[in-house]
Amino acid sequence: MATAAAVLPSGSQDLHVLAVDDSHVDRKVIENLLKISSCKVTAVESGTRALQYLGLDGEKGSLGINDLKVNLIMTDYSMPGMTGYELLKKIKQSSAFREIPVVIMSSENILTRVDRCLEEGAEEFLVKPVKLSDVKRLKDIIMRGETEENGGSRVNKRKLEDDGHPPLSSSSLSSSSAPSSPSSPLSPPPSTSTSTVAPFACDLGTTELPTSPLRSSKRSKLCNSD
Repeated sequence: MATAAAVLPSGSQDLHVLAVDDSHVDRKVIENLLKISSCKVTAVESGTRALQYLGLDGEKGSLGINDLKVNLIMTDYSMPGMTGYELLKKIKQSSAFREIPVVIMSSENILTRVDRCLEEGAEEFLVKPVKLSDVKRLKDIIMRGETEENGGSRVNKRKLEDDGHPPLSSSSLSSSSAPSSPSSPLSPPPSTSTSTVAPFACDLGTTELPTSPLRSSKRSKLCNSD
């Protein structure tokens, strides 16, 4: 059964989250994480109950948009009857709730499932177990009003990472496209000479080579021996 929290006034600054999960244990875990993060929580056990709470099931007794304020919907993906993906589609087709961020949770990190949910408009796809840091990060994003601004870039980034191709940084692009820089003034220019060193059979008396002191002393010893 639904564990409905108190309905928030329209001017409230608290974050009201609708949590949907058929697992009683997982539902309690996410509920506790949200309460630790100072969020108001309404927990239901199925997608059908979530639609009833939102007033999207067509029944007169259901609550409507004028009776509640929901800031975030977190739903499990694999649920009997109505999956989290089907619930996501229902919410995004509603003119009253389509702008509310929907986060999908799942114990399986399946790429095709992730892509399908993100393309349908999910805010994020979280792999269980959901951590407290995940909840706090989502709360900060929504409270700052950055959901719509960053939604598209987040989807693209996630797809690139899952495909094994991390987004290219500006430094990597510049280093691969920029022409090679000229040599430093302090470094010697590359040698282009093709001459070979004369053999030691040359006349030491007539050939002057810029030699080191060690070679000079060796030369004087050779001359003295002559």
